[in-house]
Amino acid sequence: MKALSLDLRNRIVQAYSMGSRTQGEVAEVFGVSERTVKRLWRLWRERGDVTPGQVGGRRPRAIVGRALGRLKRAVRDRPDATLEELREACGLSCSTVTVHNTLNRLGYRRKKNAARL
Repeated sequence: MKALSLDLRNRIVQAYSMGSRTQGEVAEVFGVSERTVKRLWRLWRERGDVTPGQVGGRRPRAIVGRALGRLKRAVRDRPDATLEELREACGLSCSTVTVHNTLNRLGYRRKKNAARL
């Protein structure tokens, strides 16, 4: 769903702040839900503005720089190592899922070794 324009947000808050209409009436006039009016009014009271907040975003990568180099060397030296063994060999404090995702991003794919079965 698209965010409401800043102009519309300000007009909604201004209309409610006049005191002559309820939140439900303001919502009906502007074609938004009553919950939207309540949320905008709360933002106005708490922050003094009604600008939309940041949506989404990504967490920074857990394995970068030297740790990434250590992981590459560990895979090169021990291609049969498990994810847990690679994590421990590199001294990483992340999960094995993170190690797996990093290896996938680098283009490594898991290949079973018949000798290890």
